[in-house]
Amino acid sequence: MDGIWGSPWVGLKHFKFLFLQSPDFFKILGNTVVISIYHIVFGFPAPIILALMINEIRSSKFKKVAQSLTYLPHFFSWVILGGILITLLSPSTGVVNYLITLVGLEPIYFLGDPHYFRFTLVTSAIWKEVGWGTIIYLAALTGVSPDLYEAAVMDGASRWKQTLKITLPSILPVIVLMLILRMGGILDAGFDQILNLYSPATYGVADILDTYVYRVGLQNFQFSLTTAVGLFKNVIAFMLVLFTNYISKKLGQDGLF
Repeated sequence: MDGIWGSPWVGLKHFKFLFLQSPDFFKILGNTVVISIYHIVFGFPAPIILALMINEIRSSKFKKVAQSLTYLPHFFSWVILGGILITLLSPSTGVVNYLITLVGLEPIYFLGDPHYFRFTLVTSAIWKEVGWGTIIYLAALTGVSPDLYEAAVMDGASRWKQTLKITLPSILPVIVLMLILRMGGILDAGFDQILNLYSPATYGVADILDTYVYRVGLQNFQFSLTTAVGLFKNVIAFMLVLFTNYISKKLGQDGLF
């Protein structure tokens, strides 16, 4: 290899191939966007809801146990969690399909059927990260003044109204900040998770930009082409951060800058 300075300049050759000639690029880009949107729509609110639920627990011991149990999956790699999921979701020996057959339904190939694979991806990602994601929101909840809740109780507000009128508005700047940061990673659809769970049967719905870069760049040694894919991904992420930051400022929030 000649390195950057010794290599010939190819201009936009790789971008032209990706956008005009590659038979797979737009399908892979679509998979990446769809899976990322699922992660944001279902995965982003999950730690907020769990943090609100944990915050309502009055027993400190039970709260610590609940937090520890929800944090635990975060510390396992997707190699370990992949093995656990394959065992639990096996259509022949898995406990999940055993329970499904008990109610008279047919076993489901969660990791082999393209119709269920994205659902399995999003659900397992929420299970792994929801507890860890609550840390920031629980820290934000500690900053809410108790005087506000005391005043609301004197006015006869229920716990639900206190949540809507006091808790959520108080932690809204943190929620917006986390959303902006999450939008920056919208094209990071979960490389480790998908690489450990997908198979040729689910390539059509699970192959994303990161797995494409790994397969084509590292296994087929097309480093230049996959560098172009990585650059495209980073430019899109940067534009989304700017857009989300602009929208948050328009809505009266602080934003990143």
